[in-house]
Amino acid sequence: MATKNYVSNKDESARLFKSDFLEVFSHVHPSVPLIIFIPVMSYSLYQAAVNPVLSDGSIVGLFFAGLFFWTLTEYLLHRFVFHYKPTSKWGKYLHFMMHGVHHDYPNDSLRLVLPPVVSIPLATLFYVLFIAVLGPTNTPAFFAGFILGYMIYDSWHYASHHFSMKAPFWLFLKQYHMLHHYQDPHTRFGVSTPIWDYVFGTTATKEQKTVEA
Repeated sequence: MATKNYVSNKDESARLFKSDFLEVFSHVHPSVPLIIFIPVMSYSLYQAAVNPVLSDGSIVGLFFAGLFFWTLTEYLLHRFVFHYKPTSKWGKYLHFMMHGVHHDYPNDSLRLVLPPVVSIPLATLFYVLFIAVLGPTNTPAFFAGFILGYMIYDSWHYASHHFSMKAPFWLFLKQYHMLHHYQDPHTRFGVSTPIWDYVFGTTATKEQKTVEA
């Protein structure tokens, strides 16, 4: 008998905080990441464009390098942070708030993108890391691509749960993510792309691969 990997498929969710004030901040409209980060991406590209040291080719290369690096970051965060299994009471509570609630209520339309209280500090942390590794000259273009990757991830994650797909590529990605939710949450961690699942062998378990073969 198949295991039920969710509590409800309706557009509803569990309450996370007793405080009404805190509860408000746990619900996020899918447009919020775009409203916040399109200006950030645009300003980063502007900084790169007015830098006399960078050529147009360098800006394009750094931008796509940042976009590609996001795909790896997405995979690693989803696999090792969002699906980390803590043992302490507080650890389990934090994990449920961060990602567990999404698996219990996968179609809650207001808990499908990262809330700003999480995404803004994370973006700041990555920006500081990029400055340390790439330097202030190369970081803006790289960061712009990284931020675009994040916005694609959040937007696509929402679309995969709430939009019907007909084009083969988008339908494949939607079905791929649905298998993560409804068949095995320990595989298929890529949301915007499955590339790193293929690299690290997490497209399916050995048993699933045998059945699917």
